[in-house]
Amino acid sequence: MSKLMMVPVVLFAGFGGLFAAGMFLGQGGELPSALIGKPAPALVVSEIEGLPLLTDAMLRDGEVKIVNFWASWCVPCRVEHPNLTALAAEGVPIYGVNYKDLDRDALGFLEDLGDPYVAVGADTDGDNSLDWGVYGVPETFLIDGDGTILLRMAAPVTSRELANRLRPALEAAQDAAQDAAQDAALAN
Repeated sequence: MSKLMMVPVVLFAGFGGLFAAGMFLGQGGELPSALIGKPAPALVVSEIEGLPLLTDAMLRDGEVKIVNFWASWCVPCRVEHPNLTALAAEGVPIYGVNYKDLDRDALGFLEDLGDPYVAVGADTDGDNSLDWGVYGVPETFLIDGDGTILLRMAAPVTSRELANRLRPALEAAQDAAQDAAQDAALAN
C-alpha cells in the first residue's frame, strides 16, 4: 500500500481518537455563561395542574437552591434524576422548569421516577430557557438566597459531576449563607 493511500486511514483514526477521548474524559470546559454572579432572570412559567407552581419570588427567598431545566422526552434527564432525588432527600430545595413538554408527559415522568421538586413551572414556548441561556436540557443552576446564579451545569448531574462540581459549590454557598446569617445576628 502506498504512503498516499495511508493518509485517509491515519486521518480517520486520528479523528476517531479525538472523538473517543471527548466522550470518556467527562464534561470538559464549561460552556460560558454571562449570568454567573448576576441575578437570575425573571421566571414567568405556567402551572402544571397538580404541582406547586414555581414563582419568581421563590428564586429570591433567602435560601440556597437549585433550578433544573428538564423534560420528559430528555434521556439525560432520566439519568440525572436519581441524583436530584437524593439531593432533595437531603433537604436541598430543587425547583424544576419543564421545557417544551406536554403537561401529561411531565406528570407521567414525575409519577414514574419521583418528584424531587419543591415547585415546577412549564416553559412551553422556551422563552424562559432563552433568557437563562439554556442550550438544551438538562441544565442545572445553583442560586444563592438573593437569586444570584453561582453555577451553571450544562449537562446531566451525574454522580461524578455531583461529587466534583455541584456538591462542593452547593456546600460553599450554604456555608456563605450561614456565615452571612451569623454576621447579621451578631450585628443586631
